[in-house]
Amino acid sequence: MKRKVSRLMAYILRHSPEEFGLKPDEEGFVPLEGLVRALKSTYPRVTEGIVREIVAKDPRGRYEIREDRIRARYGHSYPVSPNHEEDIESRILYHGTPRRNLHSILKEGLKPMKRQFVHLTTSKSEAIETGRRHGRDVVLLIVDVDCLRRRGLRVYRAGKNVRIVKRVPLECIIRAV
Repeated sequence: MKRKVSRLMAYILRHSPEEFGLKPDEEGFVPLEGLVRALKSTYPRVTEGIVREIVAKDPRGRYEIREDRIRARYGHSYPVSPNHEEDIESRILYHGTPRRNLHSILKEGLKPMKRQFVHLTTSKSEAIETGRRHGRDVVLLIVDVDCLRRRGLRVYRAGKNVRIVKRVPLECIIRAV
């Protein structure tokens, strides 16, 4: 059940809080009590304790609880200002994508598409795993983070290994493997 609850949490917090009667603040936070109530509409046995456990055990650090509020740390399709810490250490990051997307990426770079930011990771295996959610034949893109910085693009820490950036220009993609 926790996996299904986590998926619904992601949907609510990243894409459709209003559908569940929640109004996020500018950083994407909603009242924890309100989220639990929304989750109970589908999963009546959900408690605040279950939600807190999902947040604590999430391997990617997708969620954040501050006092009595909760948010998704990344992946929003509605406008947010997540106010994350800038990553000034990373030099190389990775992005996994289905091979069918490679042609357009090699013309335009990486764009956030229906999201607010492009998702990158410090982990090759996580990038490949993420890409496989959208197709089995995955290409691993290697991104030069210093190149992003030289173009005025800031990279933010959004989860344990997840980094976000507004876009990745083609010239900052070192190679696709």
